[in-house]
Amino acid sequence: MSDLPQFRDAIAAATETVRSLSSLEARMVEAADLIEQCLRAGDKLLLCGNGGSAADAAHFATEFVVRFANDRPAYPAICLASDGGLLTAAGNDYGFDEIFARQVAALGQPSDVLICLTTSGKSRNIVRALEEAKTRKLKTIAFLGRDGGSTIGMADVDLLVRSDSTARIQEAHQLLLHVLCEIIESRIWG
Repeated sequence: MSDLPQFRDAIAAATETVRSLSSLEARMVEAADLIEQCLRAGDKLLLCGNGGSAADAAHFATEFVVRFANDRPAYPAICLASDGGLLTAAGNDYGFDEIFARQVAALGQPSDVLICLTTSGKSRNIVRALEEAKTRKLKTIAFLGRDGGSTIGMADVDLLVRSDSTARIQEAHQLLLHVLCEIIESRIWG
């Protein structure tokens, strides 16, 4: 039998990170309220992130458009990181910092909700997306990690996972995203 200290260490760190999420309960209520109000009004969710956070944003959008646990009508959710042609054109013509802000400018309407994910809080394209959302009067939710970086305090609701491990932050973000799906489905469709 081989010894896997990394496995045990990862489980211990993940457990500690997940336990720390209980401090976010009030912020989760605020996030759920924003999403529920948006969807009940017939508005849409816009989601963005880089790398693994882009994949998490796409996953979250899928849970709303298709379904999470129950059959129900589709909710409008768009992942701004999913269109390779659009991303490369915006990056080429306006710079990588503008890839999400440009889409928020094109698609965002007041009462929509922009949901951003960044494990470092330092992603300039996320900062620009939040700035553009504020200009256009969108509500905003930021899933952050570490100390929140330069993004902390920019969104209407910050969900900060205090960890120095990108993997543990992403795992915690996934849990929070799934809990929001459960809350929204139960609130809107019982």
